[in-house]
Amino acid sequence: MENQAPQIDETEQRAAKRLKVDDSAQQTENVAKPAEAQAAEERVAVDEATKRVEPVPAAGNGEKADVSMSEAPAVEKPADGESAQPKQDARDVRKGQAPIKAEFLIHREGQVKEQDEVVDDDAAEGRDQGDARDSRDARDSRDGRDKRDKKKREKGQNKERSFGHFDDALRLCNTRAYAPEFSPRECKFGERCNMLHDLRKYLKEGRREDLETFEGKCPVFEQFGVCSSGWKCRFVKSHMKEIDHEDGRKELVLVEEPKEVKKTSGEAPESGREDLRSGVYNNTENQLKIDLSRKRIDFTETDKYISWMNKEAKLGDAFHQRRKDQAISTQEDLRAQFVDPPLKPSEKRKLYFGKETPALAPLTTQGNLPFRRLAVELGAQLTYSEMALGMPLVQGVKNDWALMKAHETEISPPRVNPDSNIVQGYDNARDLKFGAQISGSQAWHCVKSADLLNRYVPHLRLIDLNCGCPIDMVFKSGGGSALLEAHGKLERMVRGMNTVSGEIPITVKLRTGVRQNRPTATTILGKLAFGSRENRDRLGAPGCAAITLHGRSREQRYTKKADWGYIAECAAMIKAYNEEKDDITDTVRDADESTLPNAKDGRMFFLGNGDCYSHVEYYEHIEKAKVDTLMIGRGALVKPWLFEEIEKGQYLDKSATERLTYVEKFCRYGMEAWGTDELGIGFTRRFLLEWLSFSHRYVPLGLLEHLPPDLNDRPPAYRGRDDLETLLASKNYKDWIKISEMFLGPAHPNFTFQPKHKSHAYEAEG
Repeated sequence: MENQAPQIDETEQRAAKRLKVDDSAQQTENVAKPAEAQAAEERVAVDEATKRVEPVPAAGNGEKADVSMSEAPAVEKPADGESAQPKQDARDVRKGQAPIKAEFLIHREGQVKEQDEVVDDDAAEGRDQGDARDSRDARDSRDGRDKRDKKKREKGQNKERSFGHFDDALRLCNTRAYAPEFSPRECKFGERCNMLHDLRKYLKEGRREDLETFEGKCPVFEQFGVCSSGWKCRFVKSHMKEIDHEDGRKELVLVEEPKEVKKTSGEAPESGREDLRSGVYNNTENQLKIDLSRKRIDFTETDKYISWMNKEAKLGDAFHQRRKDQAISTQEDLRAQFVDPPLKPSEKRKLYFGKETPALAPLTTQGNLPFRRLAVELGAQLTYSEMALGMPLVQGVKNDWALMKAHETEISPPRVNPDSNIVQGYDNARDLKFGAQISGSQAWHCVKSADLLNRYVPHLRLIDLNCGCPIDMVFKSGGGSALLEAHGKLERMVRGMNTVSGEIPITVKLRTGVRQNRPTATTILGKLAFGSRENRDRLGAPGCAAITLHGRSREQRYTKKADWGYIAECAAMIKAYNEEKDDITDTVRDADESTLPNAKDGRMFFLGNGDCYSHVEYYEHIEKAKVDTLMIGRGALVKPWLFEEIEKGQYLDKSATERLTYVEKFCRYGMEAWGTDELGIGFTRRFLLEWLSFSHRYVPLGLLEHLPPDLNDRPPAYRGRDDLETLLASKNYKDWIKISEMFLGPAHPNFTFQPKHKSHAYEAEG
């Protein structure tokens, strides 16, 4: 691989030149990209990868596996300056198809060829909305008799999905839900209350029978000694009893055996015991959301800054749109109207990103608290909330505020190598794993959101601004990836958020651009690093502490692989900035440290994102693209133990039984987060099915002919090494429901599930 070294050098040289010319780079639309190492394209023969492993492990069905993959096709972590290089396999591999061994393939007479298109996973990056293409397809379908129109309708996303209604037949009043039978709380509605007050009638007629999974024992009660769902719990018989009174009456009471639980930062529950979840942080009081909805929260200082920001934007437009023949005195008058901002940023908490800190990407719907908890358990060192929209946060919408909750495992510090090049002043003991991601279409949405998160969400590592969401609804409103072509607005957002966020650092997540043939990230990097040319000397840098680049454009979606060559070029720009910042910034006076990322040294971190699906790819991207670490999205959804592989530096061929254990853990964590009542179990089932819509794509390593696996490869029809492995690979959502019933019992009669992608909504084959 020696012949590739000059390519990286050329990348850095081009990046340095691009950095020096800064704003003139806007005129260059098509950037020549270096050909990055093709290691992710190569394949390693399983025999070569496993020849050093002597014992032959058992396959999932108890028989000897024909490949030694269970524990150790060892690929060691590369040391600094080294890179693990897989050997190229000369055998022909059909593009886009997983290379499954012939003995596991299913051949059927007259079998219809499966669709080759890559499933659009963009819904994991933003709010659920169909693309404009889908709308046109639906409009053009007419009466459905045309086969081509029918094929169109079978692709894409299911929009406006419904999950049915899952609740008790009779709703028990909350004044009875947690109290002994004879001493309930007083109901303020009295006889006018339309909910049930008769506890015995509720237990007999108002709910479904107790679940028999988990041996009939409530997982929440077993863990904490108290069940937050009270009488509504689907395992209530395991923590209730009937006591006899002296007068002969028999009373039903709940059993409580509270165990010592770590305090969750002293935050009050929102509206009583039912909202108190053990081990959950960043709970916000319900009164805050009411006050926000009624505009009672004081934003005096933030409003001053927003007024200054808006005036500054108008003056900037007037100055740049002036006529060439305009009098010099008029130009000077415009310059004189620029004033300093009314607020200055606070010094930020120092951040650190390194190869030992792989990050779980912010994933809408999929990146819920139970899944993040599972990912952290398997080795994820950094996590992000699902994307919250700025305006609903300012309006006090409960759903968006609920996204800020984090589990206690996310509040602990990330694992850091003391030998790493850590920034001056970084304190790992004060660091934590969990950060929030927000999106906004207007600068003031994001500024006020950052102010609120700083004031009311005490456990945040950082606030990340989403500038990459490709979903149509977000893009058309001017947020998400639309900011990639609104550089002035983006800079104002980051500068304003940095000003009001207290000690919480601000980071940004980008795509390469909106259009595939017009990457704009290189231009944006300079403005986020130093500020635009007109603001640099007067206001300094916006204060962006880290940037994540997803190597795809909005237009490209997932039809092609991420462009790691372009990511490498951008990483070289960041490196040049970190090394030459003194020459680029104003040398007459020292830069204001409050405007620099990770001051005192002002280093900006750079993360890469796209298609990482093995520890080999992870370390190669860090070595060749020179990113600080990787943010992993789809790869972690399909294979959550990818973080464990990265930590151990080897492939792990998990058996079907081990994978089912992760499903069980998700169910336990879901019930702890959402409750063990009918609603809580319904939510747990729904989000489990959402995860299974990704995890079923995993092809066990022992079935593959070549390594490393490719995230974008789609498997042909195949059978697993045992029946459970075959079931876990099913594309039929009805099989996913069967899997959920192993731990959550039979689904509610009114529960429905529509897969996000229409390609999964078909009957099982044979």
